[in-house]
Amino acid sequence: MLPVVAIVGRPNVGKSTLFNRLMGKKLALVDDQPGVTRDRREGDVSLLGLDFRLVDTAGYEDEDENTLPGRMRMQTQAAVDGADVALFMIDARAGITPLDEEIARWLRGNDVPVVVMANKAEGKAADAGVMEAFGLGLGEPIPFSAEHGQGLSDLFQALLPLLEREEDEEEPEEDFAEDDDSAPLKLAIVGRPNAGKSTLINRYLGENRLLTGPEAGITRDSIAVDWVWTDIDQRDRHVRLIDTAGMRKRAKVQDKLEKLAVSDGLNAVNFAEVVVLLLDATRGLEAQDLRIADKVIEEGRALIIALNKWDTVENGSGLYQGIKKALEDGLAQVKGLPILTVSGYTGKGLDELLRVAFESRATWSQRVSTGQLNRWFEKALEANPPPAPGGKRIKLRYITQIKTRPPSFVLFGTRLDALPESYRRYLVNGIRRELGFGAVPVRLTLRSTKNPFDN
Repeated sequence: MLPVVAIVGRPNVGKSTLFNRLMGKKLALVDDQPGVTRDRREGDVSLLGLDFRLVDTAGYEDEDENTLPGRMRMQTQAAVDGADVALFMIDARAGITPLDEEIARWLRGNDVPVVVMANKAEGKAADAGVMEAFGLGLGEPIPFSAEHGQGLSDLFQALLPLLEREEDEEEPEEDFAEDDDSAPLKLAIVGRPNAGKSTLINRYLGENRLLTGPEAGITRDSIAVDWVWTDIDQRDRHVRLIDTAGMRKRAKVQDKLEKLAVSDGLNAVNFAEVVVLLLDATRGLEAQDLRIADKVIEEGRALIIALNKWDTVENGSGLYQGIKKALEDGLAQVKGLPILTVSGYTGKGLDELLRVAFESRATWSQRVSTGQLNRWFEKALEANPPPAPGGKRIKLRYITQIKTRPPSFVLFGTRLDALPESYRRYLVNGIRRELGFGAVPVRLTLRSTKNPFDN
């Protein structure tokens, strides 16, 4: 297991910029305004051959625990408690502030080794702030620039003696094939703000890993958390749970940060294998839910509908049937989507949700044999031959599956540009119904063969 390094500091000193720099890509949201990061984001880093797990945290603020900044501080404290080293970042250009001094006092009271990083140290304007950092009582500060990558070798030298592990202590990483059923399930939870996504994931984990509260739109970064679920057969199943920001109607999203958060959530959908669209059952189904579902299907991901807060619903049967009918009308391109009732607060239905998610991934990943596909194709043509627009026959020659995840097929024939969309839907629905693909997205591409006598 890799050692853990947590980045801490007051708001807007460059913690997420450092996280992105060490990760080698822009994963954490970054903006000029303070308080962008709220949840802990983690990732594996290799710094000049030194491997560790890096944790980005929210800005440390001295607020009451019941407030949002106070709850963010509790998340930061939890990150340091679970870390092997804390990187304490200050803004060298601003110098040492009273809040920096308070954070330093808190870190000195912990058993975790601390490395002080004087960020934004490019240029002479930062020299005074670097000298002030000696007064924090946490050792020699490292002049650093997260924006430009200056000081990486110094950071390596500071971390090396603190993170060195004997070779026999290292655990080999498991290597999974893409279609291996034992590989971690990449499960993204999406939905409108305040649907209970973070609460549901916390319930799975059995801890307050993600920031929650009555305020809508708390989550900004898409946070992935690795976890092991024990199924009904007592098998350990690896899951990567991905929490995302609430997605409002596009016209209502004006704030730059919210736009970045929604974009990050859509990227999480692309990364996932199965996506759970979480609905607030107390608010029913809205047009925005259908837009989100349509986006997931368009990206070719297996989709599950989960009605959250079911423990608070009255007349559940009528509500369930109403939502089911609205989904069938609004998502006509996919029939039979799994619709489950859950409660992130009580834990109701959460095991069933994971069971269905693993089944959906298996369906999403399956490949049909050529013989089985051809037998179905012949019967489908016999039961409903393709039309002959303008008296000219459309000839469908054969079909083949070219890939999985999502299942994708290519249909070969002549004059396919004249094939009606209704007949294409007939074939796609037949593939789902007769070949066991259920409600997962199926892609069918038409490819006309060339006629050597055209000229």
